[in-house]
Amino acid sequence: MRMIKWRDGTVITPDQTKLPLQEVTLEIKTVEQMAEAIKTLRVRGAPLLGAAAGFGVALAAYHSKAKNRESLLSELEDAGAIIKRQRPTAVNLFWGVDRVLSKARSAGGSVEAVKQVAILEAQKIADEDAAQNRAIGKNGSVLIEDGDTILTHCNAGELATVEYGTALGVIRAAWEEGKKISVIADETRPLLQGARLTAYELMRDGIPVTLITDDMAGYVMSKGLVDKVIVGSDRIVQDGVVNKIGTYSVAVLAHEHGIPFYVAAPKSTFDLAHKASDVVIEERKPEEVTHIGSVQIAPDGVKVMNPAFDITPLKYVSAIICETQIYYSKDFGSFKKMALIK
Repeated sequence: MRMIKWRDGTVITPDQTKLPLQEVTLEIKTVEQMAEAIKTLRVRGAPLLGAAAGFGVALAAYHSKAKNRESLLSELEDAGAIIKRQRPTAVNLFWGVDRVLSKARSAGGSVEAVKQVAILEAQKIADEDAAQNRAIGKNGSVLIEDGDTILTHCNAGELATVEYGTALGVIRAAWEEGKKISVIADETRPLLQGARLTAYELMRDGIPVTLITDDMAGYVMSKGLVDKVIVGSDRIVQDGVVNKIGTYSVAVLAHEHGIPFYVAAPKSTFDLAHKASDVVIEERKPEEVTHIGSVQIAPDGVKVMNPAFDITPLKYVSAIICETQIYYSKDFGSFKKMALIK
């Protein structure tokens, strides 16, 4: 099922903050509305953010009243800057904006021609992501054996992408191949993407899932209840994987217990020009920690730390599954020299 669609100048996508109790559809008509949806995590997930960012620029193009090419391109640049300011860590967001802007700049012809190029490029990003996720699933399914129990962190499923999912795409592909597998999903505090979204997706699809709290990961591993770990990624740099906060802890626990730790992500997530030390980790508002929904769970005035992501060194990663191949740990040394096409 498509998670984001373009319909005559409106972007249609689920409001992920309402799930799993309500299924609410957003109809986004302006750049400002798209920026707000991204900032508040109504739209979230690295690959989906790439598509949403592209569509954000497309919205500016579609609704522009510019009379000449230069004015239109200036408006698109401004729209891209607004989108980029919303979340600093997930590289797909910047990639999606830059790809549509680059295509628009290179387009010749009339204002209308430039508008159409921007819209078509945003749609192309979405279409490519859907195909890439299925390829990731097919590639990664070879790593899953019949009877495996797989632990996953956060939500790297259909909701985090245009279609099918990355980490959950691998799980889906294995399930569709007839492998009798099950999933352990940790809750993923503070925003509970595992409890709210991953459990929702898997139950909807009939894939067996057990929900645990984040601090149970070591326990289930120590009891031999986990065969593999698969997570997604918001950015892959030369020396590490940037993903939802708590991923690093899960990776260290998996390493200690001899459990393979796999990352599933499209090549648009690769940022091999940078190292972990270059990454800006998004800090989110304290209320996400001091409250669950509207219910306060911490004393007034307590000091809060709330990074949205952490960075897992590659030494803890068994393989990275992308749409063209699987990169195993022996391949990671070449990342500094690789020129991946985005």
